[in-house]
Amino acid sequence: MTMNRIEKVRCHPLYREQYRLLQTAEAERIFCRHTLEHFLDVARLMVIYNLEEGTGLSKEHLYATALLHDIGRYEELTQGTPHHEASAKLAGLILKDCRFSSPEIAAIQGAIRHHRDADGTDTPLSKYLYRADKTSRCCFACPAIKDCHWPDSKKNLTLTL
Repeated sequence: MTMNRIEKVRCHPLYREQYRLLQTAEAERIFCRHTLEHFLDVARLMVIYNLEEGTGLSKEHLYATALLHDIGRYEELTQGTPHHEASAKLAGLILKDCRFSSPEIAAIQGAIRHHRDADGTDTPLSKYLYRADKTSRCCFACPAIKDCHWPDSKKNLTLTL
């Protein structure tokens, strides 16, 4: 049995290294952490949005985008590089090794680069990533909500359907 491309992303040595570094760096973080659970929550929401809107994006592209969208956060923490740029750069290296085509890589990198910017959501992939990344957070149940630096306008204070 051959390994699918999403499993290749998850098992890629660079992905595993960056994920491990990020988990270590955020181990004591009281706010939203960037764990595999977050990445998978984002992926699953993206799949739902795709099905609801009938866009027809591949589940593989949705999962690859979600798994990689925050993988550059360690570089942001240690070197100050905005994580959406660091994540897009890392995604390019990892996706190429996992046999994604140049157009696939460009689309995924574009969505990652714009996942913090509502104005950059010019494709369904980037729109779904932006929305899922925000909606996946359960601010209404967070024990650190009073100390969170996010403005209330960005927090998920109710269940969103």
